[in-house]
Amino acid sequence: MNSAARASFEAWMRQALRDVEQALERWVPADAPAGLGEAMRYGVLDGGKRLRPLLVRAAAEAVDGAPEAALRAGVAVELIHAYSLMHDDMPCMDNDVLRRGKPTVHVRYGEAGAMLAGDAMQALAFEVLTPEDGSLPPALQARLCALLARAAGHAGMAGGQAIDLASIGKPLGEAQLRDMHHRKTGALLQGSVLMGAATGVATEAAWNALAEYGDAIGLAFQVVDDILDVTQASDKLGKTAGKDLDQDKPTYVTVLGLDAARSEARRLHVQALAALDRSGLAACEHLRLLADMVVDREH
Repeated sequence: MNSAARASFEAWMRQALRDVEQALERWVPADAPAGLGEAMRYGVLDGGKRLRPLLVRAAAEAVDGAPEAALRAGVAVELIHAYSLMHDDMPCMDNDVLRRGKPTVHVRYGEAGAMLAGDAMQALAFEVLTPEDGSLPPALQARLCALLARAAGHAGMAGGQAIDLASIGKPLGEAQLRDMHHRKTGALLQGSVLMGAATGVATEAAWNALAEYGDAIGLAFQVVDDILDVTQASDKLGKTAGKDLDQDKPTYVTVLGLDAARSEARRLHVQALAALDRSGLAACEHLRLLADMVVDREH
């Protein structure tokens, strides 16, 4: 990427991230009772890559989607992601004390506080998608809610987390590992792309191509995550490095080996870009650059 293209992409990301952060600031209530709002805001504001809202926005732009719908979809998917991290970090799951470079929510607010904050943010995600001011047509509200629910529920993220916990200390083959991460990580990333696509008009061919792009990027993100877990320090990652190895969890690195995992990330990157080429959509440059960012990241 030349310097002008990089500067343009970085400016686009800064504006998109500003929009999402400002919307989260508005819509995540500070005045929820008994400190609940404080815990919610601690867990979602001022941190994270915001990759999912970026994917929503880029996919919406590719299909000339409605900006207000894309903003609400991006905020909703980020709320689901943040709630999942709150619960995932708790002692009954991954038992982690560091997230986004600061103490995890249950360390700061207690286990019950983290559980309730996550519950409230999950509900808030669907409230954001169903405004009563007429800004989103009812049919679009329903479609966005359905896409998000399917990505987050038993067939998606929650199902993948259940497989992950059940697999500690057990050998998994590559196909089983792929299925687990397609659900645990990939479904919400793919769902982000499809929610963005739902805000505009996409042909069946374009929709299927974007679904394949999202699937490939979702898996690539997890492969890179597994690589970084064994190659980067905690201060670089903003979370505890080496946790999966310490907990004897199967990862792409333990199943495939480090070099093969890197090759798999490259293969998925190529697959994602090829899907965009087949989409027939002209405005895919930001989706392409986000794919590059997923595989080239260092944290």
